[in-house]
Amino acid sequence: MSTALKLTGKQKAAILLISMGKEASSKVFNHMSDDEIEQLTLAIANIKKVDAKEKEEVLKEFHEMCIASDYIAMGGITFAQDVLETALGRERARQIIQKLTVQLEVKPFDFARRVDPMQIYHFLQNEHPQTIALVLSHLEPQQAAVILSSLPEELQSNVARRIALFEQTSPEVIKEVEHILESKLSATIRKDFSVVGGIESIVAILNGVDRGTEKSILENLSHKDNNLVEEIKKRMFVFEDIISLDRRAIQRVIQEVENQDLMLALKAASPEVKKIIFENMSQRMVETFEEEMQYLGPVRVKDVEEAQGRIVSVIRRLEDSGEIVIARGGNDGLIL
Repeated sequence: MSTALKLTGKQKAAILLISMGKEASSKVFNHMSDDEIEQLTLAIANIKKVDAKEKEEVLKEFHEMCIASDYIAMGGITFAQDVLETALGRERARQIIQKLTVQLEVKPFDFARRVDPMQIYHFLQNEHPQTIALVLSHLEPQQAAVILSSLPEELQSNVARRIALFEQTSPEVIKEVEHILESKLSATIRKDFSVVGGIESIVAILNGVDRGTEKSILENLSHKDNNLVEEIKKRMFVFEDIISLDRRAIQRVIQEVENQDLMLALKAASPEVKKIIFENMSQRMVETFEEEMQYLGPVRVKDVEEAQGRIVSVIRRLEDSGEIVIARGGNDGLIL
């Protein structure tokens, strides 16, 4: 029996990192969480000696997994398995694909993410709002934004609400919709049980549509669920996003918000946000702010978050009144 087969995933990862050397391994650690680094460090520490045969087998398995990943990226899982079966045999190909599909967590409707959104729109436009919401929840936000913007106005808010309120979808329903979409678009799919949608999903989509579409959807949705609209608005623009505003807009915001709120908000702001705020103040105002912020001393996280929330509310109000513009996707357009 292969010695590598007796090793755990962590042990294989530890052997791989040891084989790569300190410099390359440190770059890998930069992409890991603290918990992952801790677990792998412990696994490496417990390996006293790397057997040459084990090292060869682990590197071979890693190479096979990389090749299989490339094949999946090129043509999907079925394509990858066909090529690997030809090269490595059916059983070995099955083992590699099985490991990869778990590790890569290939999501439902993976095929649709490589399709032009308008092609998907032509298929979805006459479907039930729940079906449209299901598909959009699985797409990239940019794709979903294009499709949502293209739907009739009276349908947009209905679909948006269904996306926001999605919790869990049964694999049977996903399988059926995927199968129909596959036959229309001739692509490769993988069935999966998935949690989709939710507030973050609809926020990401709405951030990609033009301002007119966003406003129409939220206005129509407010008649059915105003609390949901308020929650969506809170998440569509956060305090740190202030760096995306132009100078005139930032200066208008500084004029409109309470100084105390701005001081509290800046206590926990990133250097980039502080820099752009101070660049749009007079030198005297900057000195006053810096001095008073020092006198504030330690502040509660809750107080900072509430102050930032009030500033975001001011920004949203200024945008609604047309006094400032928040950069977003879609076709907002400019008249020069």
